[in-house]
Amino acid sequence: MKVLANDGVSQSGIDALEAAGFEVLTTTVAQEQLENYINDKNISVLLVRSATQVRKNIIDNCPSLKIIGRGGVGMDNIDVDYAREKGLHVINTPAASSHSVAELVFGHFYGLARFLHNSNRDMPLEGDTNFKKLKKSYAKGTELKGKTLGVLGFGRIGQATAKVAIGAGMKVVAYDPYMEAADLELEFFDGQKVNFNIKTESKESVLKQADFLTLHVPAQKDYVIDEKEFSQMKDGVIIANAARGGVVNELALVKAIESGKVARAALDVFEKEPQPEMGLLMNPALSLTPHTGAATNEAQDRIGEELASQIISILK
Repeated sequence: MKVLANDGVSQSGIDALEAAGFEVLTTTVAQEQLENYINDKNISVLLVRSATQVRKNIIDNCPSLKIIGRGGVGMDNIDVDYAREKGLHVINTPAASSHSVAELVFGHFYGLARFLHNSNRDMPLEGDTNFKKLKKSYAKGTELKGKTLGVLGFGRIGQATAKVAIGAGMKVVAYDPYMEAADLELEFFDGQKVNFNIKTESKESVLKQADFLTLHVPAQKDYVIDEKEFSQMKDGVIIANAARGGVVNELALVKAIESGKVARAALDVFEKEPQPEMGLLMNPALSLTPHTGAATNEAQDRIGEELASQIISILK
């Protein structure tokens, strides 16, 4: 049986599948050619990340397909319910990249707290001529320890981010409409483990308390953070969105930055990918990455191995 990893898959995943007798194809097929390619090659398993769309036309017109796999958490690029109605297995890897996303969020937070995103731009240009001026400009950083992290969406990634926050000495407050509480277990290098029980609160309560705010919610019809939500936040809050483009109103975010309500913000995802608004790209209060939350070697190995394990279990 053939597996098409259209958006790529780790070598560890390929090795596991090939050892089980699958042929793995890693050709990146254009969206408009995908249906014909699947039929021509008699593909049994289609693996995607966020780039490839798996809609009804592929589900209806590719009878060889047995499994659709998403390397990651969100499956809004797949017509999941329809595929399952048609008898296909739809799988994903919800836990594999959680810690990678959490570390990226905190990479942004530490950088924003100490103006690293600006300093790394300015030092190569002015470090030799305006050193003292730059030192003064970036001398009002803040520490994360002792601050409050607000988490909107307390699933696997939200909880993984909360664990990093607790390890950094932060207080965690969380909102999730589907969860009343979560038990978090922190593991340390010497084998010690510490457990924390986090009870979720109202969205408004989290927004009012947060010094730093991170979103870990699925794509939705309406903005999770809009003008109303910005008005409920502390002045000078620092925000990160590594969830989905479109959960934060980017225009309202820029206005909140201009008013001083939001001090700085990080975006890993955008409403208009892969062409974010130029006003965002040029805004000095923003720390930006090109949708790389799960893009660590470790996460990709876990994703590939987990997908392979599920495929083998279903088809073998």
